[in-house]
Amino acid sequence: MPELEGQVALVTGGGRGIGANIARELAAAGMRVAVSARTREQVEAVAAEIGGLAVVADVSDADSVQGLVDEVERRLGPLDLLVANAGVGLREVAWEVDPREWWRVFEVNVLGVHLSCRAVIPGMLGRGRGRIVITGSGAAYLPGATSTAYPASKAAVCRYAETLANDLRDRIPVFVISPGLVRTEMTEGSFSDNAPWTPPELAPRLVRKLAEGSLDPLAGRYIHAEHDDPDDLAARADEIVEQDLNAIRLKR
Repeated sequence: MPELEGQVALVTGGGRGIGANIARELAAAGMRVAVSARTREQVEAVAAEIGGLAVVADVSDADSVQGLVDEVERRLGPLDLLVANAGVGLREVAWEVDPREWWRVFEVNVLGVHLSCRAVIPGMLGRGRGRIVITGSGAAYLPGATSTAYPASKAAVCRYAETLANDLRDRIPVFVISPGLVRTEMTEGSFSDNAPWTPPELAPRLVRKLAEGSLDPLAGRYIHAEHDDPDDLAARADEIVEQDLNAIRLKR
């Protein structure tokens, strides 16, 4: 706990599911946690549970995101960690869905990540400290998907995180993680009971480890909460970098 005691974290999409569990884990580690989402009742419930701060915001709106960051830093202090987790899904038939509904997935999942990062990076650079964790998904690359919006948005998010990490190398570590297939309101009804469900505690534990800093050399690399043990990653960091592992792309 001493590593994170008193540090400030912001978790977007923290009112339920994976985001709420991440907020709980970070609070248990001693961080001062702000929880944000669009639904007031959800974020207030999570914040009350963990002794955190609830802030209602829409990550797809630049002014809303800037107001969110300003309020968090005014009330809790400078941000040490952003967890850009907010995301939405859509079950659709591509040629039948309303284009506005289809694009809304990108507004939240991709633009929302960008606006959140954009709002916190100047302050982190000025203070010379901070970390960013972005929630990706195996939907970005695993075969078999039929809906188009969510997998395409997560593919964009993974590439965004990798390139942002390159741009901020040696200044702000940026990570992209896959939480695995976790039972949440978003996944309910989309997969069978026999699907390879991921234990819900693994993603929060991974985010906590990333916040502690031992995995900073692996910034920009794709880390899977279920298949990549954090302690093993830390021990193999030099090998992973040297062999260019944990990357979703073709080598040149």
